[in-house]
Amino acid sequence: MTLEIVLTLGAGLFCVGLFGALSQQSIVMVMMGIELMIGGVIVAAASFWHHLAPSAASGQVVVVAAVVAMAVEMAAGFAVTTAIYRARQVDTTDMAEDLKG
Repeated sequence: MTLEIVLTLGAGLFCVGLFGALSQQSIVMVMMGIELMIGGVIVAAASFWHHLAPSAASGQVVVVAAVVAMAVEMAAGFAVTTAIYRARQVDTTDMAEDLKG
């Protein structure tokens, strides 16, 4: 695979995630869009490291750390979403707006 194809894939994932995050009202769907955006960035970063220094392990370590951070962020986000839903029966971003300060 060439660098251009993989970067196009990463850009496509990012754009689909951006559209999903901006067009949905469900908190879970917004979080899924953000995950797609982060996945697109990880794909692009991994392809850069593979094409610039294929034998270096530092790029692989950074990508694995980013994937672990993405999983932790998703778990924390779903925990907060579940807590908000249990406390106030709020499941959309419009309904969660009254939770501000």
